[in-house]
Amino acid sequence: MGNSTPIPEFEKPLQPEKKEGRKWSLFTIKQSGTPWGFIIIPWVFIAVLITLWFTGKFHLSPKEEDKESILITRIETMGKLELVKYHLKDVFEHKMVRQWFPDPTALLIIGGEAVGCIDLTKIQKKDIQIQGDSLTIHLPKAEVCYVKINHNESKVYSTQFAFWDEAKLVDEAYQDAEKQLSASVSKSDILVQTQNTARLILTPLFQSMGYKSVKITY
Repeated sequence: MGNSTPIPEFEKPLQPEKKEGRKWSLFTIKQSGTPWGFIIIPWVFIAVLITLWFTGKFHLSPKEEDKESILITRIETMGKLELVKYHLKDVFEHKMVRQWFPDPTALLIIGGEAVGCIDLTKIQKKDIQIQGDSLTIHLPKAEVCYVKINHNESKVYSTQFAFWDEAKLVDEAYQDAEKQLSASVSKSDILVQTQNTARLILTPLFQSMGYKSVKITY
């Protein structure tokens, strides 16, 4: 056999070494040689958030103080809330005292009205307590907004011994009648009715704001 020449092997071209790229995850960064700190920190962050949530120190909803401020602003915009109106009808007699002549008298048939209201602009932050979906609110006491005579429903029924003082007599009679109306209204149950009406109106209003339990006091 003659000398044989070995067939040279073809060398495969060198392929560039493929480096492993970063693999991103929501909680970790996977890479060879990655320090443990980068893997642990995200879990610590999630644990802190969970702890704050269950201890009540982390809220996505407004704070209770913010809710109170928002509620006060909404209530104040209602202003002086007129809730009850009394229509009045009565007969009043007024007398002027004279020294030497008979006392002039005027008999009036008076129609008027009285209105009970609650001034919601007086409410303060201390008057509101919010615990979750429960609301306790202390409203200002009811008051009589005004008492006035309706002159279209009033008239002078009769006068006696007025002579030249009739205009003055009638004017004084109306003033006295208005005072007596105010006195009689203050003795009525208009304030109780006003507070009861406020509960009937405001309770569903506050419930529509998300408060399931509403307690209104005065």
